Amino acid sequence: MLGKHITFFFVVLFEVVFAATIFKPPSNYKVPRTLYARTLLLNQTDNAILATWENYSPEPPYFPVYQSKDLGKTWTELSRVTDQVNGWGLRYQPHLYELPVQMGNFSAGTLLMAGSSIPEDLAITQIDLYTSTDRGRTWTFVSHIARGGRGLPNNGETPVWEPFLMEYKGKMIVYYSDQRDRSAGQKMVHQVSSDLINWDTPVDDVKYSTYSLRPGMPVVALLPNGQYIYVYEYGGSPIKSFGIYYRMSADPLNFRAAPEQVLRATDGTIPTSSPYVVWTPAGGSSGTIVVSANSHSEVFINKNLGAVNSWVKMATPSSRSYTRSLLTLPSKNDILIVGAGVLNGNNNAVTAETIRV
Repeated sequence: MLGKHITFFFVVLFEVVFAATIFKPPSNYKVPRTLYARTLLLNQTDNAILATWENYSPEPPYFPVYQSKDLGKTWTELSRVTDQVNGWGLRYQPHLYELPVQMGNFSAGTLLMAGSSIPEDLAITQIDLYTSTDRGRTWTFVSHIARGGRGLPNNGETPVWEPFLMEYKGKMIVYYSDQRDRSAGQKMVHQVSSDLINWDTPVDDVKYSTYSLRPGMPVVALLPNGQYIYVYEYGGSPIKSFGIYYRMSADPLNFRAAPEQVLRATDGTIPTSSPYVVWTPAGGSSGTIVVSANSHSEVFINKNLGAVNSWVKMATPSSRSYTRSLLTLPSKNDILIVGAGVLNGNNNAVTAETIRV
């Protein structure tokens, strides 16, 4: 199928490669049933992809791991990552990652799952790390990364959540949102580890002097010019609340020093809430940055290495979702979009669509 999306200034063509349902929750799941999907393309040659999400099953919740061996067309359950140390359940914001290098006692190819272990009453938030050495079939607890207070997204509470993992110069960075600072309703920080067990103290990435402002949900991608793009939502933004903002830096440990920009498309659209970003070499000499947001079914693309006036809104067949993941597939022209539904959705399910950029 070939579709067209027309604005005042341009025509964007997209080709739908396929659409699939990964998981439809049973009736005994709590509303919203599923949310916050994440995916991982394994660093192998067999086209294997893993997917996980927030899973509102009967207590205690866990992170399901589903596998596709045909680049997302069909899926089967592979494993379940359960809370092995706290007894609360793995409740919010999973993130999958594959180690590209040896790190401590963990060899390249080890799979990581970071996410929030939280009791049913939400009294404590704990970002924990699990690993798999058999391509996701079994999982083992490795370390506690950060601990916070009650899991409510309100100023005055003290949770930690929304982890994102990235290797840099042989060490692991975990970026996350942090409400433990009494001078900031929420800020974003990172911690670093050389062995996945011991973690350095948090370092601020985005923090505002006004207490009520709430930057959150950080995601990072590497561009071909050596710059890293760091996208996030900005609660309380003077331009548009929860608008998607981004920073560019050659040093992914120092985004705080980088200027921030609002993501504004050429038609004036500013997307909002729960962003995700990837880069693909397809689409021109500089490749294409692709950003998703909760507010729109469209994605926002930039073929000029993040230049401010180069964001274009591109239609997709995918429904909007809190929060969709993006994955660059081996063809480089294809982007897999996986979503798990909207906040308070009664009929959420985990779905996958691939578009060609």
